[in-house]
Amino acid sequence: MTDFASRALLPAGFADLLPPEAGFEAATVERLMSAFAAQGYVRVKPPLLEFEESLLGGSGAAMARHSFRLMDPVSQRMLALRPDMTLQVARIAAVRLGGEPRPLRLCYAGQVVRVTGDALRSARQFGQIGCELIGSASVAADVEAVQLAASSLVDIGARGLSVDLSSPTLVGAIIEGTGLAGDQAALLRNALDRKDAAAVATHGGEAAAMLGLLLRESGDAARALAALRTAGLPPRATEDARRLEEVVATLGARRPDLAVTVDLVENRGFEYHTGLCFTLFARGVRGELGRGGRYLAGGDFAAGGGEAATGFTLYTDTILRALPSPEPARRVFVPMDAPASTGEALRGAGWATLAALAVHDDTIAEARRLGCSHAWIAGTIHTLGE
Repeated sequence: MTDFASRALLPAGFADLLPPEAGFEAATVERLMSAFAAQGYVRVKPPLLEFEESLLGGSGAAMARHSFRLMDPVSQRMLALRPDMTLQVARIAAVRLGGEPRPLRLCYAGQVVRVTGDALRSARQFGQIGCELIGSASVAADVEAVQLAASSLVDIGARGLSVDLSSPTLVGAIIEGTGLAGDQAALLRNALDRKDAAAVATHGGEAAAMLGLLLRESGDAARALAALRTAGLPPRATEDARRLEEVVATLGARRPDLAVTVDLVENRGFEYHTGLCFTLFARGVRGELGRGGRYLAGGDFAAGGGEAATGFTLYTDTILRALPSPEPARRVFVPMDAPASTGEALRGAGWATLAALAVHDDTIAEARRLGCSHAWIAGTIHTLGE
């Protein structure tokens, strides 16, 4: 391997995004951000790095294992490279925009970096696009977050979309309500994460029958909600069940085209969430298009502080796989001897122009070599065939 080739190697989980995918990603991000702005969400732009104690304190502690750290030579304090943008936006809402009227609607787009990938996403750097609705604990806010995420994806061309609803606090309420704790509770949670019905029966104690029922009936929304009604839930879990039922009913009325499923025992990946959550999928597309849910903005989940908030994050790498391939760019090659006004006129008409930097004997051949779809010849646009 040459020295130049070795310098082109990238760490595992990092990649260059080349044409036309890089342009397609940028255009997709802007289409989504425009859709969010049209519904009252205003854009914020948090930094890539923050002080470790700020980014990973409170609710952010759940993301600590995903975060790269480094020493800041200026302040001599530890910094963390953001593994997720949601908590940064929550900080902005609590501190910089603390005096703004609630509910506060914010949106964002940017890159995040994580220490490791996972089974569904091996990339360690990827794009996030999202919205946060801060200052409302209402069911209407939950519905708005789910509906905005789904509608924006459908509007840019995603097909076969489905949303999987869950309530990560439901399992905790059941475990607490039946008196399980310590190692037994940890084993039970692990069994539920693996969807291992036999292990749930073994470690579930008094909660085994109830959680076994919820595990079996997860999936179809109507069946899952019917199971919740007959499960004999402890008091603290009934609010989660009521909210799930109301959100399903409202979504069904507003977006009957949206396939809705319910996972009654899901918890993985929702480390700092405090209520109803959701994950978005597209038929035939590997991985999640996005996820979101309730959390405490600017507070600590364990301590119970912060504002009620909900929101979602969409992942650009998965979204691009769910969209139809973009139309080839309309690029017209403009010879060097064309009038100076030609390029301006073409661009004003919606063309992308590629200006010649030398005189060429065969304009069409040069246009093809440079990947143009058209060429300007003697005052006329010529379409280039294969």
